[in-house]
Amino acid sequence: MASLEKLVIQLQKKKQEATKLRKQAENQLKENRSAERRSSSGLHTIDKKIESEREDVSDVSTVLTQKTSQLESIDRLVTAAQEKLSSEKEALELVQQEIEFAENPEEKQNAEARLRSLNDHIQELETEIKNRQKTAKKISDEVANYSDVKSKIDSKIKKQFQSKPTLRETMTASRKAVQKLEKELERRIKTEESVKSTLEKTSSKLREFLAKKRLSSKKKPAKKTAAKKKPAKKTAAKKKP
Repeated sequence: MASLEKLVIQLQKKKQEATKLRKQAENQLKENRSAERRSSSGLHTIDKKIESEREDVSDVSTVLTQKTSQLESIDRLVTAAQEKLSSEKEALELVQQEIEFAENPEEKQNAEARLRSLNDHIQELETEIKNRQKTAKKISDEVANYSDVKSKIDSKIKKQFQSKPTLRETMTASRKAVQKLEKELERRIKTEESVKSTLEKTSSKLREFLAKKRLSSKKKPAKKTAAKKKPAKKTAAKKKP
């Protein structure tokens, strides 16, 4: 009996240890599954961000191309107007000389008429150049702004790509750990169930043994009492005559 009780105590300790190991494996498995889900979710989020940011870059690049094209067109118009202005100013100097050396009033009047026309045209060209330069400055600022926005988005995309390998490594490592821990947990569950089953059987045997012992101890005093009562029967038999 003592050995049976000792065995039950040992099995109880083994069961407690097996339960402890099984819970540890469950917690580790839970942590690694959580890490795998976070990594997978992180990668999915990064891919969505990259896709969204690429769309933003595409939109910004389209506007940037349009603005750059406008700026180049205005620069060409300003250059052409400046060349025209320079030519008109040279013509103006010639007309002024014609007026100065005119031989008769008619020539002088014609020259003065051309001079007024040239002055008007020169003023128009100067106004046009100023307006176009003002527009060019505005578009140039917009180009710089869009270029800055594009650069920032490109930088974000680069950072997103740089963070992907780390998350992918974490996800792969967690997935491998999960597979390993699933097998380990299965093994520990079987061990716990085996110890539990053995403990139940041993405990059942101990209970049976104790029950038999109690039953045996109850029966012994009953036999002694019956033996004492026998003389009483003999006395009763003597009293009959």
